Amino acid sequence: MTKYIFITGGVVSSLGKGIIAASLGKLLRARGFSVINQKFDPYINVDPGTMSPFQHGEVFVTDDGAETDLDLGHYERFTDTSLGKLNNVTSGSVYQRVIDKERRGDYLGGTVQVIPHITNEIKSRIVGATKQFKPDFQLIEIGGTIGDIESLPFIEAIRQFKAEVGIGNAVSVHCTLLPYLPTSGELKTKPSQHSVSVLRSYGIQPEILVCRTTRAIPKTEREKLALFCSLPKDAVIECRDMKSIYEVPLALEEQNMADVIFKILGVKSKAPDLKGWIKLIEKIKNPKKTIRVAIAGKYTKLSDAYISVVESLKHAGYANDAAIDIKWINSEECLDEKRAKEMLKDVQAVVVPGGFGIRGIEGKLNVIKYARENNLPFLGLCLGMQCAVIEYARNVVGLKGANSAEFDENAQYPVIDLMLEQKNVQAYGGTMRLGAYDCILKKGSVAARAYGKEKISERHRHRYEVNNEYLKQIADAGLVFSGMSPDGMLAEVVELPKLDWFVASQFHPEFKSRPDKPHPLFKGLIDAAAKRVK
Repeated sequence: MTKYIFITGGVVSSLGKGIIAASLGKLLRARGFSVINQKFDPYINVDPGTMSPFQHGEVFVTDDGAETDLDLGHYERFTDTSLGKLNNVTSGSVYQRVIDKERRGDYLGGTVQVIPHITNEIKSRIVGATKQFKPDFQLIEIGGTIGDIESLPFIEAIRQFKAEVGIGNAVSVHCTLLPYLPTSGELKTKPSQHSVSVLRSYGIQPEILVCRTTRAIPKTEREKLALFCSLPKDAVIECRDMKSIYEVPLALEEQNMADVIFKILGVKSKAPDLKGWIKLIEKIKNPKKTIRVAIAGKYTKLSDAYISVVESLKHAGYANDAAIDIKWINSEECLDEKRAKEMLKDVQAVVVPGGFGIRGIEGKLNVIKYARENNLPFLGLCLGMQCAVIEYARNVVGLKGANSAEFDENAQYPVIDLMLEQKNVQAYGGTMRLGAYDCILKKGSVAARAYGKEKISERHRHRYEVNNEYLKQIADAGLVFSGMSPDGMLAEVVELPKLDWFVASQFHPEFKSRPDKPHPLFKGLIDAAAKRVK
């Protein structure tokens, strides 16, 4: 029977519940158990696909085409699993399903209410994932902070679910903050006590308390938390700030968190195999060099907007025994070529990530032009590839009015155009080309050598593509279209093989990178950049 672990947060938001959930998943996987993670988000949006990255960070895309919360990226990276539509649930999707049922008459004229209809729908999402994946452990993270009005239906659903599956089949983990007051030199436990009190008022007694803190928790404070939160002392887990999120599983393991859960759930413990992870942490802690990489985008004020890109660069750095120093470049500041040159003079590589809209595009084109003309290792992602094609068309092919139809519907040379199947799309949510698609790589190309194979599958999220009317003209001028869709109709990868590394993809390789298995395109970029470090 599947065992359920519910993870909630209190005191403040952005505590890192997702990292705790992912780390716990890692510890269970290291013991040979099958694990699946779910994220329940209380916001009314059906999914984060139409939300600004400034609002909610990156939109993570799964193989089956779900636009999800960025925490699913952490789950996949830590547990090395592929998740999907069942793994991200929002209030919007729950209410939409219930309202659709009401419109069809499924409730036979009954009054539709939060209890039982909304809570039943939430519980059905838990059971649906259980039936599909049949995991040994199912970890469910509830977004937001205990006390928020919007998360109450999820908390009530958990209360009901725990009662239905019975004692020994579900456990609640509550994450809180222990603030430190420098004037008194104390870690304060009262906010955590109040948070647990609120959770209890909703009918849930947490069995484990994970405390985020900047320093070690003294014995007296740990005992106080255990006493007032009705927990055994070994169920109060310290989670101190660390230099790398990948250290968290080992910190939790040192405090026997998995064994505490096994004891509560009546599961026989197993010895974990964490040798590979320990070696990874040693590499992270002891880099032999530092590689500076620029990320040129328009959401640079919020690093979470590009979190998978950042993590993928780090993964490739680990493989090179290198620390990655990210230089954030707002592409709007590169509208002048001299400014772009100044911004890039002290980096060993540059990434132009995905995005939407015309803002900052000319700056991205200047960044790409500098990288191409100065043989600076370059990786373009989605919009980054489209910009690489536009820049090449303008400055090498000689199509001076080249642009994307997304930015200029009347462009003289629309080398990037709306995909045919997107022509009649009216709604924005969930209507892009989403999810995993196959790609055929040109034999002997830089991309094929990086992957070590010629047929790959990668995740997409876009509406526009290279206009095939200009494909031959651009290719004849030297830009190699080294990856195409199986039917030959969609350009997936472009490259300039004479340069050290100039590769761009229409897909998002960052979604499939792992800490101990860096994505081939990111590894290729950092391999080339590493040669420039003295």
